[in-house]
Amino acid sequence: MAAGACRPHEPGGPPRDRRSAAPESAREPEPPERARRPRIVVLGDSLTAGLGLAASDAYPAVLQRRLDGSGYTFEVVNAGVSGDTSAGGLSRLDWSLEGDVRILIVALGGNDGLRGLPPDEMKRNLGEIIRRARERNVAVMLAGMESLTNMGPDYQRRFHDVYPALARECRVAFLPFLLEGVAGRRELNQNDGIHPTAEGARIIADHVWRVLEPMVQAAAR
Repeated sequence: MAAGACRPHEPGGPPRDRRSAAPESAREPEPPERARRPRIVVLGDSLTAGLGLAASDAYPAVLQRRLDGSGYTFEVVNAGVSGDTSAGGLSRLDWSLEGDVRILIVALGGNDGLRGLPPDEMKRNLGEIIRRARERNVAVMLAGMESLTNMGPDYQRRFHDVYPALARECRVAFLPFLLEGVAGRRELNQNDGIHPTAEGARIIADHVWRVLEPMVQAAAR
């Protein structure tokens, strides 16, 4: 296991990303009927937040409709923040896990790759997110990401390898690539070529659901 994977950060690790602190609205008490529902939190970046889409079209909202239609009483919390890195996700993990959280979907790393941040640091951050969630008895799904080719083949390989290695070392549910079948397809992405359209988000939700449904069944028991 690489140093730091699924283990606490050593002193002097990545500083708290204050840009990603919870907005005040996120800290307001939930209505009682919602606060009682067990939660599935999706911790991610703009792909999760649904940048450029109506809130109802982001893939966490599609998952909510899938859960409701299947008779599950879980509430999906969209904890996506545009521009967030793995360090930013770690910095806001505690407030993201407030309430009766049963499942955490970790969908981070895309911005680490866009910025060329070291894959080893990303692995430490994601490993710490997993470790801290499991300390709270929260089941974890890790969603993989790929870096762009302009970072070079060595970086691309090291970035790719982080996700299956963490899934294996931490023994968590694993979705190899969040954007499978969507990335690189013009008709499924907005004009920036990065963020999915509503149809692309539905495809992402389908992929996530295949891994999530057995976890929901176990959590419901």
